Amino acid sequence: MDADLLIVGGGPAGCAAAVMAASVGMGSVLIESSGALCGALRRIPVVRNVLTVTNGPDLAAAIEADLAQCDLCRVELGRRATLIEAFDDRIEVTVEPVESAEPVETAEAAGSDRAPGSRLTAPYAVVATGVGPLGPEGAGWLGAAAGRALPQLWEARPDTIDDRTVLVLGADRPLGTVARAHPELRARFVVAYPPEDAYKAEEIRRDPRVELVAVRRLELGPGSASAPVSASAPVTAQVETVGGERRTLTADLAFLNLGSAPAPPAGAVATDRSGYCPPGSQHPRVFTAGDLRSVRFQRIATAMGSGGEAALGAYYASRGLPTETGAPPTDVGGAPGPTGGG
Repeated sequence: MDADLLIVGGGPAGCAAAVMAASVGMGSVLIESSGALCGALRRIPVVRNVLTVTNGPDLAAAIEADLAQCDLCRVELGRRATLIEAFDDRIEVTVEPVESAEPVETAEAAGSDRAPGSRLTAPYAVVATGVGPLGPEGAGWLGAAAGRALPQLWEARPDTIDDRTVLVLGADRPLGTVARAHPELRARFVVAYPPEDAYKAEEIRRDPRVELVAVRRLELGPGSASAPVSASAPVTAQVETVGGERRTLTADLAFLNLGSAPAPPAGAVATDRSGYCPPGSQHPRVFTAGDLRSVRFQRIATAMGSGGEAALGAYYASRGLPTETGAPPTDVGGAPGPTGGG
């Protein structure tokens, strides 16, 4: 076998799994599709839920430095896991090169010359591929947005939105990140969101710059399908609120903030009806970690903790020990029980 543990995904959860595995003597191979570890984390300006750091780039650099010192982990960047297969005695992961991956400077994070479509094999795998942003086509409450040049809110530059009225489509957590990162901004955020986003909106409700509008339906007004909305061409939207009121919202700019969707590889990773991959539903040799697990526990701190827990689960399973507190030992090779492998 190629390692004691295969780790799919090089974000905070996957990196934490690699460090934890090494701490108990397990060798691992970490597969990451981009050209750097913790790529999304590098674009988060403010971090409020992790001890010792206050911004994403610093945390990403610290994680990368830890992995560089982790002799028991081999990092393969620019490689995507396209298929995970689970057998009685092993896990096999098919990996393909990603041509657009950016090269990195550090030797420890060098890519692999492995042949296209090659397979990696290990007794266990931690899958921590995270989530990706939803597009307007996936939002049933949002109309006339498909094909529009609407950028993601987390990509907004402060100078672009300062002293503007900004229509935010969806109440996902990047809204709170932007607001906390830039308390000096005089922007006004008009946030239209469906009822299922209400628990996310609570994080930003007290910010005086934010107006929350819970809607059943929103139809964007006419606009260009090829150019971003500018201050000279205000964006409008007709909405029906959850209370039945009909309103017209007007803003200088509009941004998507619709949330994320899980992005598991094909194959043996079990999903629930929402597409997420609960640890308790997996094959005994597959452990899921990070944002992939649940829509409500998408935090850097919980991702890191779950990555370490997943690696420990694999370690205990390899020794026939319970993988959860109070649970009987998992019968590797049989069908997953109610607690699965994670």
